[in-house]
Amino acid sequence: MTEKKLANEVAIVTGSDSGIGQATAVAFAREGADVAVTYLEDQKGAEHTVQLIEEAGQKAALVHLDQAQPKSVEQLFQTVKDKLGIPTVLVNNAAVSSVSTPVKDMSFEDWDHAIKTNLYGPFLCCQQFIRAIDGSDKRGVIINITSVHEEIANPGTADYCAAKGGLQNLTRVLALELGDKRINVNNIAPGMILTPMNQQSIDDPNAWKEKTQHIPMKRAGEPQEIAHAAVFLASKDGRYIHGTTLFVDGGLTQNMGQGA
Repeated sequence: MTEKKLANEVAIVTGSDSGIGQATAVAFAREGADVAVTYLEDQKGAEHTVQLIEEAGQKAALVHLDQAQPKSVEQLFQTVKDKLGIPTVLVNNAAVSSVSTPVKDMSFEDWDHAIKTNLYGPFLCCQQFIRAIDGSDKRGVIINITSVHEEIANPGTADYCAAKGGLQNLTRVLALELGDKRINVNNIAPGMILTPMNQQSIDDPNAWKEKTQHIPMKRAGEPQEIAHAAVFLASKDGRYIHGTTLFVDGGLTQNMGQGA
């Protein structure tokens, strides 16, 4: 029998109530990891993720998380330690989308919400993860889910693009700080993926056609395709990959500057 790639690992996947987070949490469980499932609003979706993890034969912990709040992040890690053990894999997936407003019209509250959720949140989770694993005999893996928008700017999305670009550079700094501490850190940058965050485009045939025509593969990705990349980076197979971004985008970033 083939050994599961993530046997004996304890993973935290933030925002695992739907979409990429849910697919990743379930993929981890099927490869042998116990998984902490977090949610902000969709408790029912998170409970479904827990059910799928348990059906895969692994343990799950369900935790409400507002990752913009330091105390909430601290409580997450304490709960995981108490219920599952020292976390060895962290996937910073939870995020909010842009308010789609030009900078001159964007409210401070909208900007602040996006930066706190999409950048402060991963920072706080990385900090707690490093502290949790420090001094143990465990290896660690941090996977930050950024976006093709860590590189590709879009008008009207300064809040989202700035946060994802900041997360890219947080990962680079962590790679330098953690290189000799048995903790790998990388980004996965999804392109257009069939998740609730893209529901408006999914529901609008014209918007769908407009967006997918820029993707060389001429289709959007599935959440499972991001999850498979996360399993690879979290496993021994990805151990010498450090401080980089894995783009999973159907070739979308190759179209930067085309037609100029």
